[in-house]
Amino acid sequence: MTLPLHLSDEVKAACDAGTPIVALESTIITHGMPFPQNVETARAVEAVVRTNGAVPATIAVLDGNLHIGLNDAQLDALGQAKGVAKLSRADMAACIATGGTGATTVAATMIAAHLAGISVFATGGIGGVHRGAETSFDISADLRELSKTPVTVVAAGAKAILDLPKTLEVLETLGVPVIAYGQDSFPAFWSRNSDLAAPLRMDSPDQIAASAITRARMGLEGGQLIANPIPESAEIPREAITPVIEEALAAAEADGISAKGVTPYLLDRIFHATEGASLAANIALVKNNAQLASQIARSMSEA
Repeated sequence: MTLPLHLSDEVKAACDAGTPIVALESTIITHGMPFPQNVETARAVEAVVRTNGAVPATIAVLDGNLHIGLNDAQLDALGQAKGVAKLSRADMAACIATGGTGATTVAATMIAAHLAGISVFATGGIGGVHRGAETSFDISADLRELSKTPVTVVAAGAKAILDLPKTLEVLETLGVPVIAYGQDSFPAFWSRNSDLAAPLRMDSPDQIAASAITRARMGLEGGQLIANPIPESAEIPREAITPVIEEALAAAEADGISAKGVTPYLLDRIFHATEGASLAANIALVKNNAQLASQIARSMSEA
């Protein structure tokens, strides 16, 4: 049995030509926003990648096939599909083996990108240590994936609904380089800054690409997290978003939300509390990450 891995025509042509490729996740399409805004956003992010000299590869499992790059019809179908699984390392193979359809989280997208030979991935924010993890043990598989799979992940930090200090601590324990782009503070998703210092700082795509290449030459496993602050014009200041997050967290606890249901519940609650501002900021930061990821991929291809 061979792995049902399917490259889109655009991605296959890029592989053959040596054109830089940027992987993109699909949970933003299935679990992030309603149709048709989800598909419009996915296409807009892909357009940013193309504008910056790379080829986008949106990743998803469709009817048991692992797709690296989706065409327009597949994007539309995924954007309107119901009951799509949210895939991570634990259930990705099972979804493929049983002919299912699933959208890839950060961890699953990293796995698929590496299988396809793609070294750079742009997302919104990574998962991490959830608040209260000292009793719930709720820690995203994204963190261990970063320590295992050699993909450079560009994100606006970890999602601000998480316990950011504990998330950074786990990343340090796992040996994952956390590199803030152009600033010393670790960004907090919707906000440019947190009260946490970033472990590392780099100021150019060339430096980030060189770091990934050097790690590979040293035989160091795992990837690196590039914490790219949201554009200043799109950010929601910490003092404005913090009370909204606290209210959403309290509501989730009261409603007994747990496991994979926590993040979509919180994001939906925050969306309504901010009258859509959180989603607008999310779209802006994903585009910003796609731009930097494309520049890094180009630097890697030219090294």
